[in-house]
Amino acid sequence: MKPAGKIRKILIANRGEIALRIQRAVRELGMQSVAVFASNDRLAPFVIHSDEAYLLDGVSTADTYLNIPRILSIAVESGVDAIHPGYGFLSENAEFAEAVAAAGLTFIGPRPDVLRQLGSKTSARELAGRANIPIVPGTVEPITDIQAAKAIAASIGFPILIKASGGGGGKGMRVASSPEEFENLVERASSEALKSFADARVYIEKFLIDPRHIEIQILADSADNVLHFGERECSIQRRHQKLIEECPSAILEPQLRQQMGEAAVRIARQCSYTGVGTVEFLLDKELNFYFLEVNTRIQVEHPITEMVYGIDLVKWQIEISGGKTIPFTQDSIKPVGHAIECRICAEDPENGFLPSTGDVLSYVPSEGPGIRNDSGITVGTKVTSSYDPLLAKLIAWDVDRTSAIARMTRALEDYHVAGVKTTIPFCLWTLAQPAFVGGSYDINFIQKFYKPSKSDPTDRTLSAAGIALALLEDSLHPSAVTDSNAAPTSSHWKNGPEGWRRR
Repeated sequence: MKPAGKIRKILIANRGEIALRIQRAVRELGMQSVAVFASNDRLAPFVIHSDEAYLLDGVSTADTYLNIPRILSIAVESGVDAIHPGYGFLSENAEFAEAVAAAGLTFIGPRPDVLRQLGSKTSARELAGRANIPIVPGTVEPITDIQAAKAIAASIGFPILIKASGGGGGKGMRVASSPEEFENLVERASSEALKSFADARVYIEKFLIDPRHIEIQILADSADNVLHFGERECSIQRRHQKLIEECPSAILEPQLRQQMGEAAVRIARQCSYTGVGTVEFLLDKELNFYFLEVNTRIQVEHPITEMVYGIDLVKWQIEISGGKTIPFTQDSIKPVGHAIECRICAEDPENGFLPSTGDVLSYVPSEGPGIRNDSGITVGTKVTSSYDPLLAKLIAWDVDRTSAIARMTRALEDYHVAGVKTTIPFCLWTLAQPAFVGGSYDINFIQKFYKPSKSDPTDRTLSAAGIALALLEDSLHPSAVTDSNAAPTSSHWKNGPEGWRRR
């Protein structure tokens, strides 16, 4: 590993808005960034704004953003000191973290043994139990005997949630409502887990009715300083994946917030965690909280915590990896105001949130006081089904929740993306619903309330003015690069045998 404090140049093993977000933190710390990119990302903002960019040959994700040997080869060739994995892809891959260390580089994230321990939901549940954190009743070991598992399920009581041991994002997850369907659903969940995570193991837990999804942001250094930065409410979800988050939650009182924060700190201490991370909980109707999992990376929704607590989590992630210790205490951490994040995804809410593909014809993001736009697109971006549909994250901050909702509503109305369908209409609809405004929603909000209509007046259509704007912007946009090794036509770049470099 590189000596602490010697990070000067970082390769970002990711793409899209998170790669650009990390680049900005790297540059503000006086460091240099190296991007890696697949050929269909060659004109993406994260490539254009990097100090150096290197092509990942291949078409599939396995050949590009998951290609550990190629990424490490570029890291060594470009002379970086560290690798930041962002989120998704290799961010929670213990083998990748070990390979980075073996190459003499710093992995910006927890140690490989911590990634392994928390990456398995069953071992994480066992760890939470040792830290005296409530867990949802169920098994702490993967299922090996289906009949024994069925007996356990019966003793817990149906409905039962079957979950992949080594994954997330709703994949490898089924709900069994009765003993008769249990065995078949275990097989289906296991098969999906194997395809998604190369790990067929599943476990079971009691299915909670209408819980809320609350997560606690933690920050820990190598000197055993572990702090939490309050909570984020993440209950607006489709397919167990988040769409709208807010900080703080509308339902947590100070005492419960403190209890959940202290529980998150305990589990971090239990495994000697370092860096940023998120401890996720389910909250039932009686406000009892249960451990869900630990995300050992920067979260998509981290900006709302940054806005409320005045901290740059990505910078601290890098600084801690370089050996810096946290100079502030838990008592000094004070939230100010309220923040909401809406994920702008290339999806069709009127058609089951199915992905929407195509070219971005025009793009006008929102601006104004208290508005932050973390985006990975520009005019001409090709939106494909190869990657996560997230295009951008719109964040609104204001002095209180009511004002933040009003500001976000205005910002969504100002936000325009043409060429693909997006979740903007759904987000606008949600912010106006009494259950959301009153803060009384749960993870089944969409199933309970959302009835899509083709005549939704908030739908963003490409008007004649939008078409004209798109044509104008298209004429100004750099022409497509036919040689995948060539750089965009720009005075900021020069072509070299090893990649692109900013002049």
